[in-house]
Order: sequence, then structure tokens, then C-alpha cells
Amino acid sequence: MDAEGALNTLRGGDAGAIEKVLREYSEEHRATFKFDLADEEKRKKLCEGVFKVLEKDISTSCQVTCLEVLRILSRDKKVLVPVTTKENMQILMRLAKLDDSEASLEEAAHFPVIVESLKCLCNIVFNSQMAQKLSLELNLAAMLCNLLRKCKDQQVISDIKCFDLRLLFLLSLLHTDIRSQLRYELQGLPLLTQALESAFSIKWTDEYEAAIDHNGPPLSPQETDCAIEALKALFNVTVDSWNVHSESDSHQFRVMAAVLRHCLLTMGPTEDKTEELHSNAVNLLSNVPVSCLDVLISPLAQDEIAQEATTLDESTQETETGQDETREEETNLKYNTMVYNGMNMEAIRVLLDFMEKRIDKGSCYREGLTPVLSLLTECSRAHRNIRKFIKDQVLPPLRDVTNRPEVGSTVRNKLVRLMTHVDLGVKQIAAEFLFVLCKERVDSLLKYTGYGNAAGLLAARGLLAGGRGDHWYSDDEDTDTEEYKSAKPNINLITGHLEEPMPNPIDEMTEEQKEYEAMKLVNMLDKLSRCSLHYITLDSDGLERR
Repeated sequence: MDAEGALNTLRGGDAGAIEKVLREYSEEHRATFKFDLADEEKRKKLCEGVFKVLEKDISTSCQVTCLEVLRILSRDKKVLVPVTTKENMQILMRLAKLDDSEASLEEAAHFPVIVESLKCLCNIVFNSQMAQKLSLELNLAAMLCNLLRKCKDQQVISDIKCFDLRLLFLLSLLHTDIRSQLRYELQGLPLLTQALESAFSIKWTDEYEAAIDHNGPPLSPQETDCAIEALKALFNVTVDSWNVHSESDSHQFRVMAAVLRHCLLTMGPTEDKTEELHSNAVNLLSNVPVSCLDVLISPLAQDEIAQEATTLDESTQETETGQDETREEETNLKYNTMVYNGMNMEAIRVLLDFMEKRIDKGSCYREGLTPVLSLLTECSRAHRNIRKFIKDQVLPPLRDVTNRPEVGSTVRNKLVRLMTHVDLGVKQIAAEFLFVLCKERVDSLLKYTGYGNAAGLLAARGLLAGGRGDHWYSDDEDTDTEEYKSAKPNINLITGHLEEPMPNPIDEMTEEQKEYEAMKLVNMLDKLSRCSLHYITLDSDGLERR
């Protein structure tokens, strides 16, 4: 079915015929994203005709079919130019139940109309600058917030919630005014946080702590999509929130950080969806004031620690006799990587794993890696327990120093390699991260990276001669291993690894050869002293004088 055939039916057919023809057009062009320029005028007229049909009192199924066709046509920016009017925007808003009323949503039969209307609005707002301007005039953001409040407690309308959040994300992305309106006038921060909390079905055990079910099922695709859209909308709303000035703001950000901690410990339906979910969580955490990030770690009660250790010990005892020691080491390692100084470090462990995955990808470092590196750097700088835990994972005590710091497959090796990356932003944040883990002490950094890898950072900070950075850190001392202490005198400070002692060339010379080389050196020094060196200066009159 082509555009001309559908247009002819719209002009003279009844509602049943119109629905049938438009359904055929929709099914035929469902996957079409590039359109024939020759049919552009016909598609414009078809789009106008669909809006006229939507103004009439037609059945729900016919409304859905019309909206499906309109969604397909709205993929073409040129088609939207003549049809993006205030009246047409109001038609879609009416069908999407975007109004000021507090009445609850109607029966489920109308939900497909709402979903398709929101999809059309997403396409139109994204592709039309006129629609973006009209959204301000029609106060679209406020209507979307009102719809979100209506459906926050109803699980059966997750699609409505998802496209409501997507449209809020687009509006806040395209308009700084709407971003500010959402944050301060419409109370978008707590509203969007509640939407995110609802997607995870969070049950609170404390003010800033949610129950985690490690054996629970992963999120459904619909829940994951809702969570991702909420994360993106929240990112836009909080993009300028690096500092807080009130107690209520601090509380809201701490609640949001607690929800994000739960997000990091939650799995999506697929590995790709999980990575996308965690990536958006990392981006949003970068906007959270650093003073509120202590919520990412939580103290464990003594009975919880004992119970966890007992569970792990029991699992160790069930291993086969020949593997007891190996399994016990693995179990202890797993336990130690999650708990540090009585604090639950699961979320930080997830961030470290996420960082390593992004490094291993080997591409798109600026977009994919720098946000998580920046987040871990700020967490480490502001929170001692987080810094000490990350250092234990990334920069464990040195034992084997026979290889260069950049050679190997450990996280430390990978980060040191990034210190000489061609992308200036990437190498700066990688070096800054390691520098903070070393408490901004030059001698400690050089021990782990070597002078050659750290030269760029030290030159930028004016620390080539040694010293430490501007931030204050605790005075706890690093403990060197016996292996490192014994090898330290022979470590090359430039390369940062142990080198074999260079043979002394004089040892293999005869006495005659030594005497010959000594006299050669004396003659060279005598020749140098006899050379006349001329210096050109200027006298008081500005003339050359030798």
C-alpha cells in the first residue's frame, strides 16, 4: 500500500475502510526509516489527513492504527514541517491523557492509544524544532509529570511510563528552560527518583539502604527500559548539581544514590542491557554531589559479617579434599573483595569491574571510560574507606617488579598503559585516578608507575622534583613487601621495574687499556680548556662588544 492509495481512502472512505487501509500501510512500512523523496508531498498530505481523522469520534482500534501510521510518517523531518501546529500537538496530548486533571487513568482498553500517542510525540519533538517551541507554550513537561504521578503505582502501564520518561528526557535534553522547570518548579528530582525506585520494586530496610536479593530474577525488559529512561531524564535534571546548598537537596541526592546503588547490584535481562543500565547509572552518579556518595557503601552489622563468613566457610567445607586449600583461598578472596573495614563494598566492586570491561573494549574511551574513572577518582578523594578499598584492588602491595608497570593483564597494568594514551583527556583522568589512590604522593605514584609513565601528570602539576598534591589525606603509611624492599635498590626509576645490573666495561680491560683510556680523557680535557670561548655582549650604547 503506497501513500497515494491510503490518501484516496482517507478522502472518501468510511471509518472501517480507513482503518483497514492504514493498517496495511503500517504493516508494509513498519521498518521503514528512509523514504522516497518523490512521494514527499503525498506523505505530507497523508499526515494531514490522519490528523483530521483523529479529530473525529472513531473507535479505539482505528485511533491506534492512525497513530501507528503517524509514528511512521513522523520519522521524516520534512513531512513534519507543515503539520506541526499547536492544534495537532493538542490532539496528540488529548489522546495521550496529558492534562491537568487528577483523575486516574481509564480502563486498560485505552492504554494502547496513550502509548502510541506518546511515541508520536517523542518522534515529533525530536525531529521538529517547531514542536520543541510549542512544547514550552503548551507546558508539555508539566502534563507529563502529572501523567507520571497517575501511573507510578500501576505496574500494568509500564509502557506508558517508559515513553512518558523518554519524552521528559528529550524535552530536558533539548531545552535548558524545561530542565530548570523540572528541577525546581515541577519537583522532578523526587518524582523521577520514585519512578526509578518503582522500576526496581525497591524495599527499604533503612533510610538510605534497600534490600538486595542476590538470588532474585533479573529485571524484565520493560522494567529495564523504564529504569534506563528514568536514569537519562534524571541525568539532564541534575547535570548542574555538583554542589548542594540545603538539607532537603542533600536528602534527595542521598535517596537517589541509594537507588543507584541498588541499580548497580541489579542485573538486566541480557548482558548488553545490564551494561547499558549500569552505564547510565554511572553517568548519573557523576552528577551526585561527592558528599552524598558515601551512601554507596554501608556498614555491616557484626552478625551479618559472621553470618556471611559462616556461609562462605560452609561452602568451602563442601569442596573435594584435593581442592580444599584452593577453594578456601577463592572463598576468602571473594569475601575480602566485598567487605572492607566492616563496610559493604559490593557497589564499588561493580564499578571497578565495569571500569575494567570498558578498558578491555579498547575503543571509545572518552565516552565509555572517562565517566567511571572520574567517578571513582572523586569517590576516592572524598571518602577514605572507598579509596583504601580501591587501592587494595587496583594497587596491591608490589611483589614482582621484574616486569615494567605497563606490561601485564592486571588492572594496574591496564591503567598505567592508559597514562600514555593518545587521547589527552583519557590519559589525564587515568593518571589522576592512580595519583589519588597514592594519596597524591609522588614517591608512591612512581613506585607503581615509573617516572616515564607519570612524567606528563607531574609536569602538569609542577611536581617533577617530587612532593605531593594539594589535597589532604590520612597519615596511614603504605607497607612495602619484603620482596619489594630487597629489589628496591636495583629498580630503574624511569621504567619502574627491576633491571639486571649493567656490566662495568673497565672490569674486562687490561692495565694497558685502562692507561690508554685515561690518557685519552686527559687529552680531551686539555683540548677543551685551550679552546677560546667568545661571548657577545652589548655596551651601554647598544653596540656589539666581544
